[in-house]
Amino acid sequence: MWSIVLIDDDRQVLRSMKKAIPWEKLKAACAGEAMDGEEGLRLVEQTNPDIIISDIYMPVMNGLDMISELRSRGYKGKIIILSGYADFEYAIQALRLGVDDYLSKPVTVKTLEAVLNGAIHQLEEELAKEFEQEDLRKKLELYEPFVEKEWLKSLVTGTKTTGEIETFVLRHPQFTSKSHVVMGIEMVRTERVSKISDWNLFRFAVMNVIEEILQKQWTDSSYIQLHSNHAAILLRLPAEEAETQLLEQVRKIGKQIIQYVHQYLHIQLHIGLGQLKHDWIDIRLSTEEAFAALSAKSCPLSLDTEIYRYNSEEKPGQLSNKSMLRTVTFYQEMAEAVRQTQLRRARELISVFIKELAETEHTKPSYLQQIAAEVCTICKYALFETGIVMEDKTDLSEWRQEYSSIVNKDQLEQWLQGKMEWICSYGSMKDNVKHKQVMEFMLEYIHENYAQDITISNLSEKVYISRNYLSHIFRKATGETFNNYLTRVRMEKAKTLILEGKHLIYEVAEMVGYKNVPYFSTLFKKVIGVNPSELIKL
Repeated sequence: MWSIVLIDDDRQVLRSMKKAIPWEKLKAACAGEAMDGEEGLRLVEQTNPDIIISDIYMPVMNGLDMISELRSRGYKGKIIILSGYADFEYAIQALRLGVDDYLSKPVTVKTLEAVLNGAIHQLEEELAKEFEQEDLRKKLELYEPFVEKEWLKSLVTGTKTTGEIETFVLRHPQFTSKSHVVMGIEMVRTERVSKISDWNLFRFAVMNVIEEILQKQWTDSSYIQLHSNHAAILLRLPAEEAETQLLEQVRKIGKQIIQYVHQYLHIQLHIGLGQLKHDWIDIRLSTEEAFAALSAKSCPLSLDTEIYRYNSEEKPGQLSNKSMLRTVTFYQEMAEAVRQTQLRRARELISVFIKELAETEHTKPSYLQQIAAEVCTICKYALFETGIVMEDKTDLSEWRQEYSSIVNKDQLEQWLQGKMEWICSYGSMKDNVKHKQVMEFMLEYIHENYAQDITISNLSEKVYISRNYLSHIFRKATGETFNNYLTRVRMEKAKTLILEGKHLIYEVAEMVGYKNVPYFSTLFKKVIGVNPSELIKL
């Protein structure tokens, strides 16, 4: 209901207006009356009405002075002047103060109703716009973490131009005030890794362990998920940091990451280290160098762990690190093109990459075959993220036989273009792609809030999609129900906590969202295969 205050020094006018205004028809109510400007100020401050109807000439404080003071205090409601003074100067001054209408006494009931109707209509439009803006703001807040992560990924991989990424960088001073180095993470494809059915959960588990270490050892850092079995860690450090000190710090934290991931997840990691960059524009080069170091594995940082430095020196007869640069950007862009079924984009990326490859002297068959194998793996996991299991659609052993016979860049281009045609022919991917952001948000939300009381209904309100349809989207994308997925995330986290040996079983149960310990133990055995107490003894 709309609120209206009446301000006039004539009590008879106040009574007449109160009687003449069709309150019920307008869905309005009288919030109060005042007989001078000063009294009117206090009344408006107390009631904050939607509409003010006021005279101009009043004792103590006139109407225009009162309106001027109200505007200076931030009053944004509608103001209608109803005065016996039809002076032009008064009207001009009133308009300058943002008065919405100026009526001369006497005024008919019909005119007063029409003016109030107009004011209320404007208020309704403004309110609707505010709701729309608030709704948009909430949606932006909802997706902001994903937007930030995508910008960070673009900064690290170089998938956007300098001009496009600069706005993001300027909002984060740490990128312009510090030096940077990138660690490339490769999750080694062992037999255990190949048997993992849920790639998202697998990558989350690795990310979870690494981020816990970074929070303790290197807080000014960012973990970035990349394509297939690769990730990157962006380490920020003071600009004056000496390279020898940096290498020792990286060796320690890299060794710890490799050991912990192997200890808790039985997954083997290799780490590549790019060169230190003092300008944020060169971060993508550090990423390329890190993965070139991983690919070459020719310059170990130490003899006791799988950490490799980038070596920019050319060695006769060997494939140099430098010749391998640009593959990270190419792979990241290819993965996105596959997820979005953008055949034209994929073809363009392949053509540009092959041209760049032709400019290098190193196009050995072994390197070309390696590129084909890695693109195959990237496509496999990109398809999996859209709900398609590549092995169900084709025999990958035939792909391996095909790319193992590639001996020149033209054959590589022909093979890649043909496979992109095949991959993008699956129109069924498009339905999943439409909801890619929603699925990313849901998976991220589950992984970060598993200890809370999360339901599909809660998330449906956050992403503005009905509960039933959201359940359908989730099951289609992951192959299982929301509750089953949430349970598995909780149990994997519980397993990690139990193996740490720092908490009792009931504490772990509470930490992953369960107050009923027997129920937690039952679920744990169902998902992990052993009771929590048995896991401790293993």
